Amino acid sequence: MKKIGVLTSGGDAPGMNAAIRAVVRKAIFHSMDVYGIKYGFQGLIDGHIEKLEIGSVGDIIQRGGTKLYSARCEAFKTDEGQEKALKQLEKFGIEGLVVIGGDGSFRGAQKLTEKGYPCIGVPGTIDNDIAGTDFTIGFDTALNTIIEAIDKIRDTATSHERTYVIEVMGRNAGDLALWAGLADGAESILIPEAPDEFDMVIDRLKRGHARGKKHSIIILAEGVGSGIDYGNRIQEATNLETRVTVLGHIQRGGSPTASDRVLASRLGSKAVDLLRIGHSGKMVGIQKNQLVEHDIMEIVGQKHDINQDMYKLANELSI
Repeated sequence: MKKIGVLTSGGDAPGMNAAIRAVVRKAIFHSMDVYGIKYGFQGLIDGHIEKLEIGSVGDIIQRGGTKLYSARCEAFKTDEGQEKALKQLEKFGIEGLVVIGGDGSFRGAQKLTEKGYPCIGVPGTIDNDIAGTDFTIGFDTALNTIIEAIDKIRDTATSHERTYVIEVMGRNAGDLALWAGLADGAESILIPEAPDEFDMVIDRLKRGHARGKKHSIIILAEGVGSGIDYGNRIQEATNLETRVTVLGHIQRGGSPTASDRVLASRLGSKAVDLLRIGHSGKMVGIQKNQLVEHDIMEIVGQKHDINQDMYKLANELSI
């Protein structure tokens, strides 16, 4: 294989640039040409493709976002859109593709794989909701962004003796909420994978208030519900002054942590290695700090499980 392409798709995640850099430089190290595809699968259909050189990815390892940009693409979900994409790949002579993104991006890679085109998926999403890997690119950076925000909110919560509900990202997965809640000593953590524990939250708040506790932090994953709605319900049930902070897209931005830069570099390089030896339809990941590969068809749609021991521990420590 002499020519490969790389694209980023779906929501951006800190560390995607580090992964792009690794793909480009690892490929060039092995005397391969690399083409960057801008705007994800939409850009692939439209032909937004350019050759990348070593200098093309200079000074990007520390930058958040993605140099190749990203976009959603409904057209690629159709057979017609996929055929247009294949024609563009053929036009540029691109023999294999590295797809950096989350579950939706992997579905796109799966479709190309089913049509006989070599694809390797690299998991990049702050939600950490991809099966087959302990961590995804961007999760650690987003987690640290959340922790920094919670630390600051706790200062004002203490000063004004208030209860704060902090809504974090995680539509279908609660890893961000769970890890942030445990790391920051949150009184309650609400995640999609656990049953609605609103009554337990209220009971914990009342017990704390009875023993003289003046403030509380509640972490809510967006997949559970609206932070504003939960804040109103909590104030009505407890009569405690409650404020809500929705962190939103701040969680996706910022310079990637060292952990995310290293993870992205390892995964991006591994993806090139797999294409070089003729593998296709694979996702690279990391488990127990070792690089692994899985059939992408087995990963797509598979549920990522949270660490139940961590969730139990968080509840035990929030008495």
